[in-house]
Amino acid sequence: MAENDSTSQTRAKARRGLLPPELIDVVVPSIKVGGLTGAAGVFTGITAGIIRDASPALFGIASGIQWFTLGSTFWLSRTVAIKAWGGEAVINKTDRTKASALAGGTAGAVGGLIRGPRNILPGFIIFSLAGGIGQLFTNSVVNAPVNPNSKSILQSKWSPLKKLTDDEYRHLMDEKVLRIDTEIALIDDKIAELRASHQEAGNEPLPPPVDDASPKAA
Repeated sequence: MAENDSTSQTRAKARRGLLPPELIDVVVPSIKVGGLTGAAGVFTGITAGIIRDASPALFGIASGIQWFTLGSTFWLSRTVAIKAWGGEAVINKTDRTKASALAGGTAGAVGGLIRGPRNILPGFIIFSLAGGIGQLFTNSVVNAPVNPNSKSILQSKWSPLKKLTDDEYRHLMDEKVLRIDTEIALIDDKIAELRASHQEAGNEPLPPPVDDASPKAA
């Protein structure tokens, strides 16, 4: 009986995986963010290599590694800090800004270490400021109040376009239909005048116009 219990526990652990779910929830998103930033770094490095007339492949690989390290380290540090302060659901804006600044400093220090020990402190300071300022801007945009009375661009007096109401749109369509009917009537009158002048000249009467809507003979 004990052997069966131990076997079932071993199989359950194997199904769950080698890493605990809490660690997976932190590591996997960080790798995804690092992959996105790394891809951007590869394209940036290739472009820089072409501009500098150097090897685009080497520039792309080096830039991709650096950007992957920055992105994954930033997101990993930020996620750990937010979880330590209660999680996304309960953390306030101030702590969120602190977490982003701390994560930016950590990423900058790691990136500086890759470029050389002298770049650790400048990288920490610059990326801390970048992370904190970026989070402050994000907080202001996300939590900005929405004014229901604010006018859209189409409602501005400086806009060449105008937003129509349903009644205005129907009135505009009626005017267009009336204009088309008037043009058709003028064309019919012109055709009648041409027929009359043709008959006055002693020619055979012109055949009547074919109506496309009338049923065709079988």
